[in-house]
Amino acid sequence: MKLSVAIITYNEERNIRRCLSSVAKWADEIVVVDSFSTDQTRAICEEFGARFIQHPFEGHIQQKNYALQQCNGQWILSIDADEAPDEKLASSIQQAITECSFGGYRMNRLTNYCGQWVHHCGWYPDTKLRLVQNGKAAWQGVNPHDRLEMLDRSTTGWLNGDLLHYSYYTREDHLRQIEYFGNIASKALYDQGKKVGWPLVCVKVMVQFIKSFIIKSGWRDGRTGWNISTLSAYATWRKYTKLKALWNTP
Repeated sequence: MKLSVAIITYNEERNIRRCLSSVAKWADEIVVVDSFSTDQTRAICEEFGARFIQHPFEGHIQQKNYALQQCNGQWILSIDADEAPDEKLASSIQQAITECSFGGYRMNRLTNYCGQWVHHCGWYPDTKLRLVQNGKAAWQGVNPHDRLEMLDRSTTGWLNGDLLHYSYYTREDHLRQIEYFGNIASKALYDQGKKVGWPLVCVKVMVQFIKSFIIKSGWRDGRTGWNISTLSAYATWRKYTKLKALWNTP
């Protein structure tokens, strides 16, 4: 069975080499859909023989579905540029596409935050469907919170190993991403006609912190857990304040 790896990029020179190195030895095809990067992303992808396609960015879901459509393999592994399968997961993937017992396979994702692996805060196991038979799945959800789902709701299998996710190198990276995702999420809510009052915003912020730090045991990750939990609450605040600003704009 032929395996395609689908990746979307935009200025990912910091991450893409690690990502491509993790799959290059056993993937039959690497498809990179790029939204016109201005750094060395293209040059690095071409080093690995990836098929590099430039396509205007219309949203995370739209871009990832476009990438799926460009793949020729019977199987597709859809990953982000800041992700990389560990050795155990790589072996599990190769075995799964040989056996073909399911139409898709889920896996655990383990996130690295500023140099530390995060096992709590609701960030692990963070199960994701990422390996699917071509034509049997599509990216769905509301931008930027995309998810890959089976189109026929068929039963999926489970893969051993972790999909390593190198999320943020610094706190500043996290803050920039909060602003970026906040803009996308608030616009999506605005387009759906959603409104929210200040009392509910405050409740949502507090609930998010309690969920991350206490219910999901973020405290067990020490200072990292505290930072993630407080910034997760702040992200909730920014999303809804941006939403209110959209409604208040003449």
